[in-house]
Amino acid sequence: MNKQILRLAIPSILANITIPLVGLVDTAIVGHISDAHAIGGIAIGTMLFDLLYWNFGFLRVGTSGMTAQAFGRGDKGQCARLLTQSVSIALIGAALIWLLQWLFVTAALAIVPCSDEVAHFARQYFFIRIWAAPATLSLMALKGWFIGMQDTVSPMITDMVVNVVNMLVSYVLAVHTPMGALGVALGTVIAQFTGLTLALILLISKYRHVFRGLSIWQLARDMQGMRSLITLNANLFVRSLCFMVVYVGFTSLSSMYGDTDLAVCSILMKLFMLVSYFVDGFAYAGEALVGKYIGEAKSNPISDSPSGRPISNSPSGASEISSIVRLLFLWSLGVGAVFTVLFALSYMPMYRMMTSDSEVLARLTDFVGWLIAMPIVSTLAFMWDGVFTGATAGKHIRNAMIWAAVGFVVGYVATYHFLGTHALFVGYFLHLAARVIYLTATWRPLASHL
Repeated sequence: MNKQILRLAIPSILANITIPLVGLVDTAIVGHISDAHAIGGIAIGTMLFDLLYWNFGFLRVGTSGMTAQAFGRGDKGQCARLLTQSVSIALIGAALIWLLQWLFVTAALAIVPCSDEVAHFARQYFFIRIWAAPATLSLMALKGWFIGMQDTVSPMITDMVVNVVNMLVSYVLAVHTPMGALGVALGTVIAQFTGLTLALILLISKYRHVFRGLSIWQLARDMQGMRSLITLNANLFVRSLCFMVVYVGFTSLSSMYGDTDLAVCSILMKLFMLVSYFVDGFAYAGEALVGKYIGEAKSNPISDSPSGRPISNSPSGASEISSIVRLLFLWSLGVGAVFTVLFALSYMPMYRMMTSDSEVLARLTDFVGWLIAMPIVSTLAFMWDGVFTGATAGKHIRNAMIWAAVGFVVGYVATYHFLGTHALFVGYFLHLAARVIYLTATWRPLASHL
């Protein structure tokens, strides 16, 4: 079982490691060829896309769980149907984004405080990069489908190519063309469509047998299957909104405490996210394997059982799923423990890698405790997300994130009068803890009914 987990987790981890590199390269390119207005504009433009695409995260999450179960059942037709319908939803979403782009960017920039120069550059960046929407959303659907098919190598290859192309093309366009810093936006567009092309090539070369003899148009129009996907995705959409509330709330509130504390919160959040790049690999493994075994269980009822119970409720079926969850729990604890020790022993060198500002560095030392406390609780939260995604338990995932948002708000409101900036981290810790507690408490009852 460990081999299966690592076979799925390691490619995802390798792909994730390249993600922060892209951001660093883009920032470095703009920082060396343009002024503060361009740097600020791209930072805000990037944030707008983060907020926009977070709301479409269900395309990956929902597709992976349902596909994994169809794969486990050996239902090729359903696997094909899920990809076709998920990509159809992605293209419809992209069309809506294109249609509403002026409204979105105008409303967003009205809320985000920035100078006219920065806002102007952010608009230019946004209106170039928005053309990548069909490719970006379709890649989300394809990534989820690949994971559901027990294939994390294909999305790894795609992600790495996207990131490398993004860096190279952005550099060429920004440095060697009149576009200047805006070349970074066009570089992203080219990289996304390159990734989509590669993903489709991998799809055709590895999975053409899944679609053989099937009409893509008929698959896309299957309303019964579409309703199930939309129902799951609706719950996951609410989850994304709650997560956005926490993230935006954390960032917005941190700006109230001055530039130094804003920088501190930004740096610590980046270090927290570093943990996710590693544990997400195990979460993806959880999605694929839990979904697969649930699908196998549902397709193999016990023929000689007087009760006619599905194999998932039999000792053998239940033990397989239980074994996966137990091993994922241990791997996640291990990743969390490694980062806890790493942060405890090396927090100052890490701080110095992020900033050379003496005031910010001095202030960062006041928050070391939070840096050490976060890894284990965050890794468990991410692990449970993967398990419940594989089980397509959309309502539980939604409810967990609602309670997490409540935890963040309550934690902050209850402590900001006497803890100041530390109240933000109280809220963030409680948001993670609420997810862990809720999902842990609901797993056993859920597992008994799978």
